[in-house]
Amino acid sequence: MAVYTEVTDEELSAFLSAYELGQVLACKGIAEGVENSNYFLQTSAGSFILTLYEKRVREADLPFFLALMDHLSARGLTCPQPVHNRDGNALGRLAGRPAVIVTFLNGVSVKRPSARHCRAVGGALAELHEAGRDFSLKRANALSIDSWPALFAAAAGQADTVATGLAERTRRELSHLAGAWPTSLPTGVIHADLFTDNVFFLGDRLSGLIDFYFACTDALAYDLAICLNAWCFEPDGSFNLTKGQAMITGYEKVRRLEPKEAEALPTLCRGSALRFMLTRLVDWLNVPPGALVKPKDPLEYDRKLAFHRHVRSAAEYGLVR
Repeated sequence: MAVYTEVTDEELSAFLSAYELGQVLACKGIAEGVENSNYFLQTSAGSFILTLYEKRVREADLPFFLALMDHLSARGLTCPQPVHNRDGNALGRLAGRPAVIVTFLNGVSVKRPSARHCRAVGGALAELHEAGRDFSLKRANALSIDSWPALFAAAAGQADTVATGLAERTRRELSHLAGAWPTSLPTGVIHADLFTDNVFFLGDRLSGLIDFYFACTDALAYDLAICLNAWCFEPDGSFNLTKGQAMITGYEKVRRLEPKEAEALPTLCRGSALRFMLTRLVDWLNVPPGALVKPKDPLEYDRKLAFHRHVRSAAEYGLVR
């Protein structure tokens, strides 16, 4: 989450006049994240998140995201629900941007997740995959392997200003994954961005999942690989096997990985690390002037890639068979 577009009081008042949300009590920008402009909105009807869509989010994709949140919520997954206006529409326009209001979830994100947190996330991820089985809409993953060469091309000329040798390491990684990327894995709805700031806890209890704006149709095990990268590495760059085992065990209590998914997991982890390194690198080099946002460090994922290059089986991530 972030703030790229400022909203005036007059614009906000005109936008909210289409909703039954009562009197505005507060509207404050949220600085975390890198994708959209987000505001905490408090009215006499309750607390909400107001999102203005920026950058990589295409307006044509928004019906998929909003319908998915409604679908998952109806099947018992705790996630934000889009608020519909008096005309029944969830999507509107504010300050020249597509905009939506969603319900606010209680809870906090954890900065230093424990194995218990990782187990809960693994279970919630599998529940999401199961709940999405009968979701009828499809959306291709716009940031899957076919998009990575173009992302790199946008940053290649300046990559070595971020870290010496980064450009050549990335070229080699792209070449390797182009020949190794798995196909014919079980697919369905995936979150595709389930980082620690997109999961809320109340104590040790997982209280909700947020930010579905990268959700798409892709390999289910790729979503698990994203989570292993996001949750199971320590600040010094080492992989925590205990956390990895907890996450995979939590996942498999709900949905067991097929043998071909387990075999593909090292490649999927390697690919998901490259995907986030590349998008972070592009963001690092292209922060809009005046934006209230701190870009995330691409080198964190460069270091994770160094670990994945030496992994030979899913057992090294904690899979027990």
